[in-house]
Order: sequence, then C-alpha cells, then structure tokens
Amino acid sequence: MEVRMQKNTQVLQVVVPPGRGPDVLLSSPVIQAAAKVLQQGGLVAFPTETVYGLGANGLDSEAVAGIFAAKGRPADNPLILHIAAMETLEQIVPEVPPLARRLAQSFWPGPLTLVLPKGPAVPAVTTGGLDTVAVRMPDHPIALALLAAAGVPVAAPSANISGRPSPTEAAHVTADLQGRIDIILDGGPTPVGVESTVLDCTGTIPVILRPGGVSKEALEDVVGTVELDSHVQEGEAVTDGPARSPGMKYKHYAPKAPAVLVRGEPPGLFMRITELAQELDAQGEMVGLMASRELLDYWRGQGIDQSKWQVMSMGSRTNPGELAANIYRCLRELDETNVTQIILEGVPAAGVGLAVMNRLQKAAAYRVVDA
Repeated sequence: MEVRMQKNTQVLQVVVPPGRGPDVLLSSPVIQAAAKVLQQGGLVAFPTETVYGLGANGLDSEAVAGIFAAKGRPADNPLILHIAAMETLEQIVPEVPPLARRLAQSFWPGPLTLVLPKGPAVPAVTTGGLDTVAVRMPDHPIALALLAAAGVPVAAPSANISGRPSPTEAAHVTADLQGRIDIILDGGPTPVGVESTVLDCTGTIPVILRPGGVSKEALEDVVGTVELDSHVQEGEAVTDGPARSPGMKYKHYAPKAPAVLVRGEPPGLFMRITELAQELDAQGEMVGLMASRELLDYWRGQGIDQSKWQVMSMGSRTNPGELAANIYRCLRELDETNVTQIILEGVPAAGVGLAVMNRLQKAAAYRVVDA
C-alpha cells in the first residue's frame, strides 16, 4: 500500500543521562509528547537496544494498520508487541507458561521475543491473523520510558521501508520514513544492531523462529533443549502458508544492488571472495564488499589492489557482537555508493553469529556461494 507524503515528521532528540535508567525520562516533555501521539493512534519511531522500532498502539487496529501502510509491509507479516512491565503481559495473553516466565525473568528486558497464545484484547491485524502473539520487553531507557508513559502495549517492527536494511540510527529512519510517520525519537546508535531472537513457547520444547540478540546457547543454559526452526536451520524462507515470526517469509534487510554471500573458512574463503571480486570487476561491475578485518589483513598481506572496490568493514570475525552492530550500517552505506554487485563475507554461525549469518543470507536473497 502506498502512503502519500503528508505527515510533518518531527525528529526529536532524547539524551539519557549517563548511568540513569528510564525513570529519569518519564517526565521528559519529548517522551510525554511521543506517548500522547501513541495514545491518539499515531506512529512513533524509537530506539531499542536492537534496532529502531516503528511503534503504534498494538491494541488499536486502525493504529496498527498505519504501521503496515507506512512501511509497505505485507499484512500477513506479524508484529511484535513491546511492553515495559510483566503486568502488561497478563493483559495480552491468557496465561504465561512457567517456561516462558523463566525466560522472561532471565532475559527481560532484553533482545528476546516470546511467542505465546494470544488473548482476545489483541487484534488480528497485530498478529498477521495468527492465534499467537509475539511479545518482548526492550532493554533501552528511551523505549522503556516511552512504553511506560504510553501505558499500552506498542506494536513495533523495524522503522524502515519493508525489505530494506533495518535502521540502527535515527538518520536511517528519516531516510526511509520522513513524511510517513509523526515522530522520530533520536537516541543515537542502537548497541546490539540485529533484531531480537524470536522464540516459540507454545510447545513443549521452545523453537527459535528467528535468531537474534540472544544466542541459542544462552537460552539452553536457562531452559535446556532449544530447537531451531527448519527454515532457520536450512537457511531458507517460508514460501507458503503463514509466517509464524517476522523475518521468516518476505524479502528483508536487502541492499539496492544484488548481493551474493560467500560461505566457508579462511583462507579458502578469502581466496574465493577475492577471485569473485576480480571476476566482477573484469566484467565491468562496480563491486561492493562487506568484509571482516581479517579479510582486509589478507589483502594487505597478498598485495591485492582493492582501490576500485567499495569496501565496508564489519569488524572482526572473532567478535560476533561487533559484526551484529555494524551489519545494517554497512549495507546502508553501500546503498549510498554506485555499486552494482555486492559480495558479503560469511562469518562463523556460533552465538550471535547465527543471527548475523541469517541476516546476510536474507540480504543476499539466499544467493550463496561456498568457498
């Protein structure tokens, strides 16, 4: 659905005093103004610890429909409800299973979304027509203050045009949604950089529907066995039927130029990426690369000329948290260049690296080359 550029989008800065939590922000005029917009059915973009979210009152069907319209998001792609207190969870699900309660106690506030049977208060538009609802409590003082001030569960997918790389800075939100939403709260860069882990808690064994900021290993330390959904495990999209989680079915995180993901282990990985870049260069393509520091070191050691390529450094292959924090920034910076083909370096899929590889696969539209 197309949206006419008609809103006067306000970009408002929110400064969090060092070492202070959300309580200090509750009386902020900016937070109060944004909360009032949410209460009146408007759209507010705000930072979380993962990415910027585009929020609306999650119990107001018309307000939630505004999210789908502003983003151009498919109507059967479910949203995540954001809450600031456990008491709110009781309002939107009929019961909280012991396993889900244990996970919430361990990881909330934080980048973990729990999928539970939905209660009657949650409209179908919020859940993409599913009988389950996805809920999380973000770990960011601006987000928590806004949620507390609004007093409603806030539906909030990433604050970008659907399919584009997710926003980790307010400038990314402005580039995509200026004129489409009411307020953008600028709280600086988001620290985690990839979305939350989505965990289905409706069965006996919890299932990861989308890897994210909480690793499978960390979850298993708390609840024992955790399974990966087959689509995550096999690195493929849902092609038919409903998507049980955001990010499972539709094109996501994609740069403007076509991309390919090269997967493998160094040094063979580095050699294959170099060969592919040189082949594309020889064909007259403007080559962009998302590379680790280790690949840049390899090029220096081999005396490889990379001057004609647009190279964005994601960080170290040994630091998945750093990779996660930089992936969307790198994709958006490549979009600002004249590249015609993008090569993405695959990284180890351990810990949060699983979420990084999941996003790289989607950015490449599942075009994968093994080294």
